Amino acid sequence: MLYLLVGLFLIAVVGLGTYRLLSDYFQASTDLALQHKMAHEFETLGAPVPPALMAADRDWYVKRSIRDSRKRTAEPSRMLRPNIGAEEFFHSELTAIFVLPLNKEGHLLYDPNPYLAPLAPNTQAAMAALATGSDLRTVTLGKETRVRLLTFRLTRNDGPGVLQLGRILVDQDRILHQLLLGFLGLSGLSVIFLGAGSWLLAGRALLPAQISWERQQAFIASASHELRTPLAIIRASAEVVLRGLKPADSDRRELLTDVIQESDHMSRLVNDLLLLSRLDAQRLELEHKKVFLPDLLNNVYRQMSKLAEEQQITIQTGPLAGTIWGDSHRLHQVLLILLDNALRHTPVGGRITLETQPQGRFIQIKVQDTGSGIASEHLPHIFERFYQANKNETGGSGLGLSIAKALIKAQQGQIRLESQVGKGTQALLLLPNASETDSGHGLLGRKLSRKVP
Repeated sequence: MLYLLVGLFLIAVVGLGTYRLLSDYFQASTDLALQHKMAHEFETLGAPVPPALMAADRDWYVKRSIRDSRKRTAEPSRMLRPNIGAEEFFHSELTAIFVLPLNKEGHLLYDPNPYLAPLAPNTQAAMAALATGSDLRTVTLGKETRVRLLTFRLTRNDGPGVLQLGRILVDQDRILHQLLLGFLGLSGLSVIFLGAGSWLLAGRALLPAQISWERQQAFIASASHELRTPLAIIRASAEVVLRGLKPADSDRRELLTDVIQESDHMSRLVNDLLLLSRLDAQRLELEHKKVFLPDLLNNVYRQMSKLAEEQQITIQTGPLAGTIWGDSHRLHQVLLILLDNALRHTPVGGRITLETQPQGRFIQIKVQDTGSGIASEHLPHIFERFYQANKNETGGSGLGLSIAKALIKAQQGQIRLESQVGKGTQALLLLPNASETDSGHGLLGRKLSRKVP
């Protein structure tokens, strides 16, 4: 998209710039021709030529002389104003201009044009010229035909009071219209070619990163598999030796107990990495079926309440109701992660609450604690892998919330944390309400076993 937008931006700048330059060139040429013709009419009527028209008249002949020099060698005197009869060089420009002599009321006195003038005198332009000396504007005939009008107040008392000159811009507008159509056609083709080229270029640029990511995930999955067996052997060996020690050999018992605890910690970390690698590779099997939340939450409550009692923390349940679509085993795992975090950050005498609440097409599960809370600067990063708000904290790997978010997302749900320092944290889970999706999603009404989308 970035390559495509940059390419289209450059095309737009070049196209619109070309259109604007050509439009400005046409207008400048038309205005200069009108001013030159106006000066010619002033001289024909024997009226003093205004200074502005004299300057434009000189510019006209300078440009005529420069164009003429391309056909023949110009003498130094050619840069001076030649006689009026030299206008054949710009005959096509000048013959397109019509002249309207007007009285001071803006009415036409006579028609000096060899053809019928395309429009009646413009009274507003005539009045403006009488007030300020001159007027230059573009008017529209009908719906599309534009006319450029130059109006000057005559500098003598007898004869016409105002001279109004005009040029129809149909030929210029036709060229600009053709340019615009060509530009739009080129832009359409450019979108196709730039889009295809950008897609290929971006694909080639991202291919090494994609290959590296896939190799990394394969390595993590392979390493996790390979580590599980030696860790199990280390733990089993330590337990065998521990059972064979005499009760008086306390030092060796402590060392072997530490080995067993660290083996358990490493096993959990390896399992977490393996789970994340499966989620990233979309290889995790999820069984979507109806899950009755009261049964699931009461089971989690019974499992964690004993551990909470040992830490002198109270776990209580609020209203529990509803049935959701999801994988009960993976949802159980998510709730254990959230409760484990809540227990680790809630002080003695604290309280943890489990409750549910309908939210339209979803059911919200809330896990709320009265712990230390999380600072606002950490909340945007709390679901990142290996991220820990408290760097000095021990016992955690920084993967729990990442796993929880990935599992909830895989079940078409949402998860977010709200927290205030010193007041506690609440984790909010939104999962599809089975009673709301039964009627509109017949496929969801069956038990499905599929991979993470």
